[in-house]
Amino acid sequence: MTAFLSIRDLSIRFGGLQALDRFSMDVERGAIHALIGPNGAGKSTVFNCISGFCSRFDGEILFDGAPLEARPHRLVHAGLARTFQHVDLLRQLTVLENVLVGMTSRVRRYCAFTPGFGRAAAERDAIAQADEVLERTGLARYRNLLAGELDFGHQKLVDLARAVAARPRLLLLDEPAAGLRNREISEVVELLGDLARGQGMTIVLVEHVMQLVMSVADRITVLSFGQKIAEGEPHEVRSNPSVIEAYLGREHHA
Repeated sequence: MTAFLSIRDLSIRFGGLQALDRFSMDVERGAIHALIGPNGAGKSTVFNCISGFCSRFDGEILFDGAPLEARPHRLVHAGLARTFQHVDLLRQLTVLENVLVGMTSRVRRYCAFTPGFGRAAAERDAIAQADEVLERTGLARYRNLLAGELDFGHQKLVDLARAVAARPRLLLLDEPAAGLRNREISEVVELLGDLARGQGMTIVLVEHVMQLVMSVADRITVLSFGQKIAEGEPHEVRSNPSVIEAYLGREHHA
């Protein structure tokens, strides 16, 4: 079976730092695939290569069997959305308006190819869909608040909601649980499971909160110093000596 996302021998250097060294990973269609590792392992760099923010690298990235278009706006049209480790919301807009921004490309395409579907009707439909996303992400009560007024954890949820609203085929999530409480993490676990199992969305997840990773991931790839050191199902990765050593250190492992 051809992988939905296939990364082959990905290497990139920033000055004297080898950020990624011949990194390879296959993600199956409809799966939740976690990419984990210590700080500085290269996880966000993988996301930046996939999403076009790093365009000069060695290796190959295939999305649904075809080479990825390097420009981020083209990737949106191809069905890819992502969140960022550092939240980049439009702070002066409301939570609802931020989510609507994530739907802009999809609504424009729908209007262009649907005869008789005018702008006013498209806006009403988009707002209804955005409200549905806010309900599912637990943000409905913050609908009319400015994004900049929320705490960091809820801003991360808005970032997630904005990406989900785009209805991507491939969703890249960079530390979506950062700043969340246990109850909110459980809600994100439920949401991601529904997106993958219920809607067939493929999700690649970078996360340090192991409660989330072990609860939701179908498969886990582990990075350390730019190289893949382990890969497998959650129960296999959890007990892998190389993974324990990378996270805790050789002395602690011993």
